[in-house]
Amino acid sequence: MEISDESFRVWAEKNEVYFDGVFRLAGPDAYAPIYSLITGLLREGHKQVTFNLTGLEFLNSSGINLLAKLTIEARKMDDLLLIVKGTNQHPWQAKSLPNLKKLHPLLDLRLA
Repeated sequence: MEISDESFRVWAEKNEVYFDGVFRLAGPDAYAPIYSLITGLLREGHKQVTFNLTGLEFLNSSGINLLAKLTIEARKMDDLLLIVKGTNQHPWQAKSLPNLKKLHPLLDLRLA
C-alpha cells in the first residue's frame, strides 16, 4: 500500500516502511491514514520492522508526533525490534530522531 501526494510518498515493502519527500500535513487528522498504514504493518507479527527515513527531507511537528506515536506502538509489542534508518544529510533527523530512543530504549537508530 502507498500513500502519496505531490510532495511526499509513504509505502511499505514487506517489513520496511519508506518515507520520501517533504511532509507538511496540517495535523494529526491529516496523518491518520499514514498512522493506520504503519500500525497495520506493526501488528502483522513481524519480528523486525524498519522505518526508512533516509529520503525524508522535512517533517513538521505533527509528523514528528506521528513518529513518536508509532514508536510507542512498537514499544508495546515486546517481541518486535524497531529499526529507524536516518541520515545526517538532513539536520532535523540528527536532532530529532535520537529523541525516539527516550520513548523506546530498545529502538535501533541508524544514522548514516
